Amino acid sequence: MPQEDILQVKRDKLKALQDMGQDPFRIVKYDVTNHSEELKANFEEFEGKDVSVAGRMMFKRVMGKASFCNIMDLQGKIQIYAARDSLGEESYTSFKKMYDVGDILGVKGKVFRTKAGEISVHAEEITLLSKALLPLPEKFHGLTDTDTRYRERYVDLIMNENVKETFIKRSKIISSIRRYLDDRGFMEVETPMLVENAGGAAARPFTTHYNALDEDRKLRISLELYLKRLIIGGMERVYEIGRVFRNEGLDTKHNPEFTLMELYQAYTDYHGMMDLTEDMYRYLAETVCGSAVITYGDLEIDLSKPFRRLTMVDAIKEITGIDFDQIKTEEEAKAIAKEKGVEFEKHHKRGDIVNLFFDEFCEDKMIQPTFIMDHPIEISPLTKKKPDDPGKVERFELYINGWEMCNAYSELNDPIDQRERFAAQDALAAAGDEEANHTDEDFLHAMEIGMPPTGGIGYGIDRLVMLLTNSASIKEVIAFPTLKSLS
Repeated sequence: MPQEDILQVKRDKLKALQDMGQDPFRIVKYDVTNHSEELKANFEEFEGKDVSVAGRMMFKRVMGKASFCNIMDLQGKIQIYAARDSLGEESYTSFKKMYDVGDILGVKGKVFRTKAGEISVHAEEITLLSKALLPLPEKFHGLTDTDTRYRERYVDLIMNENVKETFIKRSKIISSIRRYLDDRGFMEVETPMLVENAGGAAARPFTTHYNALDEDRKLRISLELYLKRLIIGGMERVYEIGRVFRNEGLDTKHNPEFTLMELYQAYTDYHGMMDLTEDMYRYLAETVCGSAVITYGDLEIDLSKPFRRLTMVDAIKEITGIDFDQIKTEEEAKAIAKEKGVEFEKHHKRGDIVNLFFDEFCEDKMIQPTFIMDHPIEISPLTKKKPDDPGKVERFELYINGWEMCNAYSELNDPIDQRERFAAQDALAAAGDEEANHTDEDFLHAMEIGMPPTGGIGYGIDRLVMLLTNSASIKEVIAFPTLKSLS
């Protein structure tokens, strides 16, 4: 049947139901007592008992005086046995002729097992709760085009059960993070999204205009500087899970708006952050996946063992044989970069070259959990220097499956040093670096009030969900990812 005819038939059925006083859109609530998997997992408890279930009809087989369908709810699917003798002539006729796959039904009846052994609900009452006016994709091919899946996530969730499982698991991951941190004395807080100065990360911000103030604002690229203000205010252990916005490209691991969690703990350092991170990742894997040894694609990733700890310079030396501790000047660093084919920009310093070498030769080889420590000062404007090596800072990134999973510091709490670092960033911005930080006078004022020694860390929640759900793209774990407009 042509598509336009199918749509008209659905509307005709709705009109007929409304004329009979059975308008589904006038129903405002339906009391659900149980869900599908609950009934199937506890059949002995529910056998012969009255239940009320609701969900979307995904299959329908009409026979003479009895028919079958199944409905899908949050937990899964359950079969419904619809018989004329139990429903009555009028209700059974409506079910057979007026209700379609895709419609949302409420069913009251008794739980039983069919002769074929399938746990089902013997319907005593079926209520049409919503009439679907568009058809679902054809069941044998489903919804497989990725662009359509992301644009019509609601259909994707209906047709692909694994997609729903991913987002249920995402919710469980985030609630488990909250529980883990709350149990360790951290306080969840909220900070501004529209800011005068988008700092705390190397990224180009989005800009907008605040009409009431007649001022431009930026969308935050990080949570860092406001959370540190709370540490200065004496809150000691704080975290925030929220959206941040970076005006950058899109690929399988990046989305311009994404979920970031940052936490800050007074009176600890980056070693304390490593310990917390390792313990939390192990806890999340065990809680959400059932084991600290997880599978991603063809890889087995072991989160149960102590995570490896390796300096950035040692990682580069281990893989390339180049020891940047012996390369002291910017000129030497750029010369070795040219020799090895590592592209760099004119404004890059020695530390930038070190970081580029790691990105080029090392990052994708960090499959098992590895903390990469002691980054160059040039790429870490908010981090404490190492006391015994002021060209490096007390910073680490965690790598798993070749991905950067988090970024952590022993936080800089010297306002004089911080002003000098900001000045260096301002110079980079003046030279055309759109990702450079800018001096934040209000933050410097806060630091001058006095900030305790602090460990801080930022986690990409979407990438963590990718890892724990075995998802190949960030678009698979963001319900509504950024897509180019069709118009």
